[in-house]
Amino acid sequence: MSNFKNVAVLMGGWSAEREVSLNSGNAVFSALCRKGINATVIDVDRNICEHLKAGNFSHVFNIMHGRGGEDGQMQGLLDVLGIPYTGSGVLGSALAMDKFRCKQLWRGMGLPTPDYMELKNEADCEEALEKLGLPLMIKPVLEGSSIGISKVNAADEMIPAWEKANNCGGVIMAEKFIQGEEYTAAIIGDQVLPMIRLKTEHSFYDYDAKYVSDDTQYICPCGLTESVENELAELMLKSYEAVMCEGWGRVDFMLDQDNKPWLIEVNTVPGMTDHSLVPMAAREAGMSFDDLVLKILQGATLHDS
Repeated sequence: MSNFKNVAVLMGGWSAEREVSLNSGNAVFSALCRKGINATVIDVDRNICEHLKAGNFSHVFNIMHGRGGEDGQMQGLLDVLGIPYTGSGVLGSALAMDKFRCKQLWRGMGLPTPDYMELKNEADCEEALEKLGLPLMIKPVLEGSSIGISKVNAADEMIPAWEKANNCGGVIMAEKFIQGEEYTAAIIGDQVLPMIRLKTEHSFYDYDAKYVSDDTQYICPCGLTESVENELAELMLKSYEAVMCEGWGRVDFMLDQDNKPWLIEVNTVPGMTDHSLVPMAAREAGMSFDDLVLKILQGATLHDS
């Protein structure tokens, strides 16, 4: 505890997930204060380098979701400034944030992830319909919180979904929809926490299901047998480490109707309100929200060596 003399909680920023980050950041800040740690919240802007140098911070708790905070940019700056920070380094952050590159890596390692292809234009959209079939998930690869994502059930929905994703910028990806149950596995250090099964009346676990709807169900314990969950935990940790992730994070996956797992994505800065998934899994493991925040902070390090 004495090592954490002056902790900066980085939140907000300029990504599409700004509001979610502000909620997470305030929750983390409150937890650190309750633990007796001197902490300062910083709503990150383009002058963040000056703010960090002026603050003489011993550590950073990075809770910026999305571009600028979760994609390697902030990690690189903190490495240059020599301030230990929570979560993954530059490479792990960048790979996990780019869903397309992450899936390429998984596929190259023989790890199970749904078939996919890049959508550069309308012709690619037609090709995806032919090669991958329906239903499809259309995703902007550099967004989180399901922003810009659509489920396509019919051919005439394809172009509007691509245009919606295209408005987010960056690469657009079509991914084969997996019919089955959606799960998430939180990881702290090298420990996989109890898994959560997500159940929603929406066509998929979209932004509204995550942050607005009152009928989304979070089932933890998830209902899997201990042996199955242990096997899945090994796969989740392998997929997480393959992307060079460290510190803490969350792997989202599906179990299809034959109970085969399919890796969907890795989150390196997941939500951290007291209603978020990682704190929920931690509670099931017997860890309070404040203890979880402290444990994540204790993993803060530099990644430039």
